[in-house]
Amino acid sequence: MREQPSDPPAPLIWLQPPAPARKRHLEREEIVRAAITVADLGGVSALTMTAVARQLGPYTAMALYRYVPSKDGLIDLMLDHVTGEIPVPAKPGRDWRADLHTLASASWAMVKRHIWYAQLVHTRPPLGPHMMRRTEFILSVFTGQGTPIGEAMTYAALLDRHVYGSALQAAEERAMHQRYGIENARKLAAAITAVRELAVAAGQYPNLARWMATPTGATLDEQFELSLGFLIDGIAARLSDPSRR
Repeated sequence: MREQPSDPPAPLIWLQPPAPARKRHLEREEIVRAAITVADLGGVSALTMTAVARQLGPYTAMALYRYVPSKDGLIDLMLDHVTGEIPVPAKPGRDWRADLHTLASASWAMVKRHIWYAQLVHTRPPLGPHMMRRTEFILSVFTGQGTPIGEAMTYAALLDRHVYGSALQAAEERAMHQRYGIENARKLAAAITAVRELAVAAGQYPNLARWMATPTGATLDEQFELSLGFLIDGIAARLSDPSRR
């Protein structure tokens, strides 16, 4: 049987004109803010056009499509809106490492506020104006050090993978804790104690059992800062390697 052609993807929101004015009309910005609130409170699974309409008041999901042509378009707008929360300097400063560290740390703070961002950012083309401004700044930092543009884009991608990958892992771990009923420190400690007892009984995991007796280590933020430092150090070593010139 001949396959039916699939529907073409909807045009990107950035290539479409704003919705025409109406007597009783919403603003796209208003819809985007409502969608962000829904996602902040309930996560990706809660993000439906119906939920966004309910957040706005006496509206239906169909009414929103007059202003935002698709849910994908709404996600594009949401991603770019919260990317705008990241302070981006007008131009790089004198210390390129500090520029990258500051921007990556600010990006990390943003995705912790909007954990759904890390789950959705890789599903849409990064073409929003705030996204492109942020990427342009990172590229300017690297090209200002004489880095070829292709290599600069690679390093920019590595930084984003670290920021958003760390946030995505944190989101999945939080969801796992909720599924297994260990969503607070007391329940987590009880789970660790139970696993430790199994490890001790097995007699095969002495180091793991010793750590579980008194769990210590870096916090999530400290782990992020540590690995960010490793990444920037590695990039700096490559940039200063005379054999690569």
